[in-house]
Amino acid sequence: MPLGGEQVPQNLDAVAVRAWCGLALDALGGAREEIDAINVYPVADGDTGTNLYLTVESASQAVDAVFTGLEPARPSLAEAVRAMAHGALIGARGNSGTILSQLLRGMAQVLGADRDTAHADGPALALALRRAAESAYQAVARPVEGTVLTVAAAAADAACDAGDDSDCGAVARAAYDSACRALDATPEQLAVLGRAGVVDAGGRGLVAVLGALVGALSGQTVLSPYVKTGASGGHARVEPAEPVECQDIQADAPAPAFEVIYLLEADDTAVARLRTRLDGLGDSLVVVGGDGLWNVHVHVDDAGAAVEAGVEAGRPHRIRITHFGAGDAHTAGAAQPPRERAQRAIVAVVPGEGLAGLYAEAGATTVPARPGEPPASGELVEAVRRAHAREVVLLPNDAELRHTAAAAAEQARTEGVRVALIPTRSAVQGIAALAVHEPDRRFDEDVVAMTSAAGATRYAELAVAERQSWTMAGICQAGDVLGLIDGDVAVIGDDTTRTARSVLDRMLAAGGEMVTLVLGEDVPDSLGDELEKHVREVHLAVDTVVYRGGRQSALLLIGVE
Repeated sequence: MPLGGEQVPQNLDAVAVRAWCGLALDALGGAREEIDAINVYPVADGDTGTNLYLTVESASQAVDAVFTGLEPARPSLAEAVRAMAHGALIGARGNSGTILSQLLRGMAQVLGADRDTAHADGPALALALRRAAESAYQAVARPVEGTVLTVAAAAADAACDAGDDSDCGAVARAAYDSACRALDATPEQLAVLGRAGVVDAGGRGLVAVLGALVGALSGQTVLSPYVKTGASGGHARVEPAEPVECQDIQADAPAPAFEVIYLLEADDTAVARLRTRLDGLGDSLVVVGGDGLWNVHVHVDDAGAAVEAGVEAGRPHRIRITHFGAGDAHTAGAAQPPRERAQRAIVAVVPGEGLAGLYAEAGATTVPARPGEPPASGELVEAVRRAHAREVVLLPNDAELRHTAAAAAEQARTEGVRVALIPTRSAVQGIAALAVHEPDRRFDEDVVAMTSAAGATRYAELAVAERQSWTMAGICQAGDVLGLIDGDVAVIGDDTTRTARSVLDRMLAAGGEMVTLVLGEDVPDSLGDELEKHVREVHLAVDTVVYRGGRQSALLLIGVE
């Protein structure tokens, strides 16, 4: 697959690992729906893309946490790759996510062997990819070719053939190109894929992850991979597959009814016995991890027996049982009759305690957004569950959360909740959406009205520059007050009030009827008074409303409707 730009030789260090996680998360976020649509093996439950995204999201957050914890120093390569592997292990979801976590663990075993090394070269990366493929095969009780395992093996073979003088960028590129070719061949290796006219979904996800590695190492932009080779020899996109019945996938035997996943604290000997026990209970058995912590995944008819086997082996926790075709079966509280669901609810990500109170008063279930700690999709799913409604409107209130929110919405839908995601990019857009929310309207009409209100609201934010930097408005120095309009720096100033007035004037030059101001914890009430007076005197017939954002909110948020 073509790549843009010239290759810049680079070795793999902790910063590159962090960049890899971020790029992989973006790539899987963009390809999630496509991957879900072609998911027909081992069970046609349409969640492989979502599961891979959630797994990498957990890995990425673990790496970010290591960087944050060591500031201003940087972690070593070993610390970064171990954090990545551990995050993937504890956050692994589904068959493909569990296998991906073992691939990352295999890489970490090689790249993290030397605690003090700052970076790895090309041959070390090739060896890591080889170890990754081998450990993934070992983790799967009954490996099947034409799956993500085949794609991983092909990537490892090409990486090792790249040559001892190749740098990491060249090794990653060789692995990626070979993975793409192997992916194209999967329908010829696995009959169910050939019948459905698709490639392996897990392999497609691994190609996206390897493409992100190329981007992190070489600085190249990896074009989104296609999913099937066309007649011309190029890559032609396959339309989403029609749903495939489980009986078509495993024609020799009925598919198991449940997917069981849990983390397990146990020693190696107990896990070896557990593998044998679970292999006799079902199929799609994958046990990954080590050093006393494991992630267990299996498809069975008797979910209780699978959990009981874990109890006998050690201490299972984070138990997740999914009934194929019937959404999520949460064992906690199963003995109690479910309370009646509300018809409709709002779930919103909110920065600051004051705004959280405002949203809550409007009836929304809130998810806190802490500085530098964006909520994971699992937190959003839990909020949807707490809302306990048949219909949910999800307000992410941050452009960076679009993929996270989309994954959460998809998961909630598998649990029987009708979810509409409104792509709000700021809390002030969420306020505008809440202002027109009418729960008695038809769901579609309510969503349209809220989406229109949010889209008609321009948003701005005041922040303080932490260091010298180039911006759209010129060079800023540490301590400067930055005025960001619709996400881009538009004003650079040295005074909060003057900068805020300048931002307001720019926004209102295009018109507006209502200004919303949200003051941060350290901002005095007098700023709101001064800005309200300025709007009243300079911009006729424009109303202003002021809220306190409270702790952990931005310096100042501005909305113009």
